[in-house]
Formats: sequence, structure tokens, C-alpha cells
Amino acid sequence: NGFIEGRELDNFLKEFVSSVNTTDVGPEVVSESMFAELKECFMEAYDDNRDGKIEIRELAQLLPLEESFLLLFRFDNPLESSVEFMKIWREYDTDGSGYIEADELKNFLKDLLKEAKREAIDEDKLIEYTDTLLNIFDSNKDGKLQLSEMAKLLPVKENFLCRNAFKGATKLNKEDIERVFALYDRDKNGTIENEELKGFLKDLLELVKKNPILEISPFA
Repeated sequence: NGFIEGRELDNFLKEFVSSVNTTDVGPEVVSESMFAELKECFMEAYDDNRDGKIEIRELAQLLPLEESFLLLFRFDNPLESSVEFMKIWREYDTDGSGYIEADELKNFLKDLLKEAKREAIDEDKLIEYTDTLLNIFDSNKDGKLQLSEMAKLLPVKENFLCRNAFKGATKLNKEDIERVFALYDRDKNGTIENEELKGFLKDLLELVKKNPILEISPFA
């Protein structure tokens, strides 16, 4: 529903405390009184509208600028899958170099957000997005934006291969492959091709990078 409250908030804070310093701090170390004090301080610092809930925009303040921006961008402009992203990318990276020119970014974003929202994009917001992303992704000012960087605009959850069902798995079976195939075969014609294939390969490469010992089982 876009915010965490009550037990959700308590569980988040306990997880957050234990992750800050796993050596010295854990759930068993934090007493009830300490936790109550921590929660009060946390809410005072991040619950800007004082409604007793923590919204995604308030929580994003915890992150560095780049991560905060990407989190909110993905939250506001969710794409259905990598296929939609690759469809737009291919229109700009016509030579398949893996780069687009920085001066194409505004139009790239316009098309990408139109695909996500299915509506016209506010020009001021588009300019804001463009300027921020140039600062993030063209830090060396060479006028080129890499696919590997721009793919960060996609939510991690949209990479089907990175979902919980695949975490820790060392090989994929026939059923796993069939589920993946169905996700990327967007036009349901029994094949994955063109931008469908590019979206699948992008996600597969991301998975291999996260799990380099991945094996894919042969199947009939």
C-alpha cells in the first residue's frame, strides 16, 4: 500500500538495526526500552508528515542520492518487464554498441516513461529526470550512456530470474525454464525473439553475475 506501519514498521526497524552492525548488534541485544527509544528517534527523523507511517519517499532519505533517486524513479514509473525496456533501447542503440548518446537521453526517457505510464509525461519532470540521470550515469562526461548502467532504471523485482524462487539455486530445471519462457514470450506465439530475446538475455546475464556458479540443466 506504499507505506509501512504497525508490526511492519517494527519488523523493518529490527531488521534494520541488526543489519547495521551484525557483529555487535542483533535482535537479541536490543531491549524493549532501547527499541522504543530507537523507534521514537527514527520516526522523528523520517516521518515527515507525522502520520505514524513510513512512506517510500520518507524511507528513501536513508539512501545515498543515486540509490534514492533510482528507488523513487522505479516506484513512480514501473515497467512490466525487461522486454519493454529493451524494446525502447533498441530504437536508440541502432548499431548494437551497448551505448546511447547522452543527448538522446531525454527522448529515450520520454519513450520509456510513455511505455510505463501509457500517458503524456510532464515536461518539467522529464527535464529533472534527464539532468539527474546525466549526473549519475555520465559522470566522466564522455557523452555515452551504457546499457549496463541504464538498466538500473528497472526494478530488481522485474528481473524474473532474480526473484526469491531463484535465489540460492545452483541449477534450473525444466519447470523453471518453462515459467521463464512464458514470462518473456510477451506475444504468446511460442517463441522469444527480437526485444523479447534481448530482455531475457539481459536478465540472464544479470543473474549469472550475481551467481557465477549457476548451472542450467539440460532438458528435452
